Amino acid sequence: MSDSLFEQLESSMQDGGVEAVLTQLITGLKQEKKYHELFEALKMQVRHSIGLPLLYGESGDELEASQRNALEDGLISACRQVGMGLLQEGRISEGYMYMRPVGDRQAVKEILDQVQAGDNNLDELVEVLLQEGVDVERGFQIVLDSYGTCNSITTYETVVAHKSKPEQRKVAKLLLDHVHAELLNNVKSDIANRSESEPEETTLQDLVADREWLFGEHAYHIDTTHLASTTRFSRILEEEACLRKALDLTYYGRMLNSQFQYEGDEPFTDIYPDHALYYQALLGENVEDALAHFRQKANDVPRNQWGTLAVEVYIDLLNRIGQVDQAIAATAELIQPGERTGGLAPSLLELCESKGDYSQLVESCRGANDVLGFATGLMKAKTS
Repeated sequence: MSDSLFEQLESSMQDGGVEAVLTQLITGLKQEKKYHELFEALKMQVRHSIGLPLLYGESGDELEASQRNALEDGLISACRQVGMGLLQEGRISEGYMYMRPVGDRQAVKEILDQVQAGDNNLDELVEVLLQEGVDVERGFQIVLDSYGTCNSITTYETVVAHKSKPEQRKVAKLLLDHVHAELLNNVKSDIANRSESEPEETTLQDLVADREWLFGEHAYHIDTTHLASTTRFSRILEEEACLRKALDLTYYGRMLNSQFQYEGDEPFTDIYPDHALYYQALLGENVEDALAHFRQKANDVPRNQWGTLAVEVYIDLLNRIGQVDQAIAATAELIQPGERTGGLAPSLLELCESKGDYSQLVESCRGANDVLGFATGLMKAKTS
């Protein structure tokens, strides 16, 4: 801290008192980029402006409503000033610590959009962008680019899976694009190396058809656990191009030696054939076979082990392919009002809302003696 600032503070006290000292102190700390000290000075300025002692004491503050509001507003403003200053200096984690109570993620994102990822800030960027949710898509892309597919899949399962569905979709698309491109290139290279000519096919389905020689007992072209995980994560995707890529992965996976076709969770235990049916149905292909398959799973999968997951997959599939009436009927038949579910499928209320018809909800709730659900259905029908 420069000697001149000390002298300026002494002069300010003589000329203008506490307010002048605080103003000069804040100006000097900003110039010196002493951000943590700046926050303390801003706090003192706020407290002084509303008639409180400069420092919080052991006796606490006895605040009127107007003082409480002014103090809270002032502290939020102080957090913003300090947080933005630290972020602009590249001190990402420190800056976000102050910006968290402000709640303005967009302002943080706009600054971090200008920050290039490098060895000195990777962990901080991933922490704020991905874990704190400032920009989940970019944060995951940094993980994918810098730490590889294996770490990215672990990150998806431990972090992304707890984010909103729109955020999950953005990340699942990144992972699918990455894994599909890698596998496609590896298969093409293998074919070219063995046949001395570049294959003309552009999909995995066409590349592996009639080329069983690509798949020996120990042969694979990508980490097979990565393939299985990406096939599974892609169920959340909605765009046709994404669903076609996910389906394309299943054609490759089904050609692998059985030791690499891992058993999945219900109702996708036979991971590649089951997912193939699921993605085909979403694409409007082989719909009846897919619905019959997942309806059978909904009926047969033991609920004492798997809960309602198989039922929910079936209901959700019906809803996603536009068979909402059938989804409503299946929900009323297979899930009791108030029964604990995994949240995978839309509820009976949500399905009825999408149709604008609450008759099935009212009927089901009456039969189950669910007075709250019954009343909700009546009121929604009246106000819709």
